[in-house]
Amino acid sequence: MNKLIEDLNWRYATKSFDSSKSIDDETLNTLKEAVRLTASSYGLQPYEVFIIQDKDLRQKLKSASFNQSQITDSDYLVVFAVNTVIDEAYLDRYIKNIAETREIDVEDLSGMRNAIAGTVLQFPQDQKLNWAKQQAYIGLGNLLASAARLRVDACPMEGFDNKQYDEILNLEAKNLTSAVIATIGYRSEDDSLQNAKKVRKSNEEFFNHL
Repeated sequence: MNKLIEDLNWRYATKSFDSSKSIDDETLNTLKEAVRLTASSYGLQPYEVFIIQDKDLRQKLKSASFNQSQITDSDYLVVFAVNTVIDEAYLDRYIKNIAETREIDVEDLSGMRNAIAGTVLQFPQDQKLNWAKQQAYIGLGNLLASAARLRVDACPMEGFDNKQYDEILNLEAKNLTSAVIATIGYRSEDDSLQNAKKVRKSNEEFFNHL
């Protein structure tokens, strides 16, 4: 079997973690870099990622996550929080970063800047937030695939109180709001789901070749 497909078959939404096992620093840094390298619309990366290990903080967040055990039993809780203010200043910082990274003049990027200003910056606020959340979900997908490649277990989660998370993590002060979360660590031997067969649509039902 192809190694990538083997990795993706290995992964599942882990519900029970072994709290005695920890992700080593090298593996964690690899996961972080994989998420940082995730594609995003225009490359704007309209979100930030919080990697939370503090037990007291995670206990508070567990209460805001319908008391799901993964929040505290996993090694880390990962929170994807999207930017709530994507404006001219945000765009200018991005353009400056491109210019400095690629050692070119800001003026040479005027066409790109104008294109973004004429599209994303014109979105109504609700559409802009939905767009940003879509970018964050791409990051989540990359986290799951990368974790599988490294044989790190993960569970993507939408079952949490967004407003409580924002308050606990003081996200509003950072012009952020929580979008989606994931827990990462190592599966418990008692988690029966690890042996369950994957249930997916057949190729014939899922793929359309035109």
